[in-house]
Formats: sequence, structure tokens, C-alpha cells
Amino acid sequence: MNKILVCISKAPDTTSKISFADGNTKFDENGVQFIINPFDEWFALVRGLELKEANGGNVTVLNVGGADNDPIIRKALAIGADDAVRIDAKTDDALYVAKQIAAYAKQNSFDLLLFGKETIDYNGSQVAGMVAELMNLPYVSLASKLDMNGNNATIEREIEGGVEVIETSTPFILSAAKGMAEARIPNMRGIMAARTKPLTVVPAFEATNSTKIKSFTMPPAKSSCKYVDAANVEELVSLLHNEAKAI
Repeated sequence: MNKILVCISKAPDTTSKISFADGNTKFDENGVQFIINPFDEWFALVRGLELKEANGGNVTVLNVGGADNDPIIRKALAIGADDAVRIDAKTDDALYVAKQIAAYAKQNSFDLLLFGKETIDYNGSQVAGMVAELMNLPYVSLASKLDMNGNNATIEREIEGGVEVIETSTPFILSAAKGMAEARIPNMRGIMAARTKPLTVVPAFEATNSTKIKSFTMPPAKSSCKYVDAANVEELVSLLHNEAKAI
């Protein structure tokens, strides 16, 4: 295996305060700290680097977005990716993003495409599967382990009551979940090297959005806790049935 493409996205840090603008139709990025989506960084990128270190090859990171995404791309380069590509396009629609990634990947013939299992902002877990469909490639989602032997892969993912083992060959697409790899912290050498590694910007491929954001709303505030005396089982059952709708 020679060419690995790791797709990374930008996401708000989980400590950021979230708000909306323009009549709740737009996410307000003012004051928000952005990071590489952790599932993309910790699992997909690091496992790609481990495979390269074991078997040789090249790891390219790919991001779809504007120039404000460049800092997170540089961090991926600092962690160890060989080069990076940013497709200069807006990312309001999952299928549109998938079309951008698929178009680029088709032109460059990668052996393996790695994604994190989902982003921590929308939690959609859509893009990787859409790319697989657009490229007509095998797709394994929520994988917790990936071993390569030449062009053949053995993949594990957790299922209810056990572990599913899948075998396939390159090229294929995988979304990585917990267990795939351990997070890496960029060292000073990597940070310095990232400044000179290539970051290529390509124009967006022709595609149309399939969805449009109508509005955002904040989740309802958490209600206060109700305490029930341990001896009052009837009240507990009534609350679970009538208020919590849990039974």
C-alpha cells in the first residue's frame, strides 16, 4: 500500500460557547476555538501514519473548507502527514462535501481513504459512506482495528454482543472509531517541519448542495433533579411514566 488519504474536518472545541447569528440561520464563529475533529485526528490520521511507518508509503490529509482551516491542516502536518490538500469550498451540505472529496480522490488514485467515525459538531457520520457510494468502493464504518498485509486488510468493529471481523482489499474506505489508534502530540521537530510541507489549495469541483440550513436552535436547558424517597416506589413509577416518559 502506497497512498493513504486521511480526510479531516474543522470542529469547535467542546469548551466553546455556542451561539447563532442572522436570525438563528448561521453558526456564530466569533470567539470560537477550532480544532481538528478529534475522531479524524486521533484515530484516522494516527492509524494512517502507523501504517505508513510500518509499510512505507505516503499520507495526504484532505480538508474541504476556506483559508481559515489552514491552521488545523498545519497541525495535521505537524503530527506527521507528508502533505496536505485543501479544496476551497463551503461545507454546508454533507453530500456536497462528499462530492468534493470523491472527485479529488478519483483523480489521484489512493489505496486507502480514512475518516473519523463522525464530527463532534453535527455527529452525522454521513460523509464517508457517501464518498464510498460515489466512488463505488467497499466501505467499513465504525472500525476499531485495521491491520494490513500487502493489499489485504483485516478490520474489526464492535457490534452488539461481540466483534465483527471483515476482510477486504485495497482500495477501500474506512471510518475509524475508538480503539483504532492512540492520540499523538506534535513535537517541536514536527511543528517546524510542518511550516515547509506542501499545502496545496485546489478550486472546488462542480457540484450542487442538496440541503439548506433553515435554522439552528439550542437544546432545552436541563431541568432540576427530582429526588424520591427510596420507600416511595409508586411516586417513582409515576414520575418515570408521566414526566420522563421512560416507561
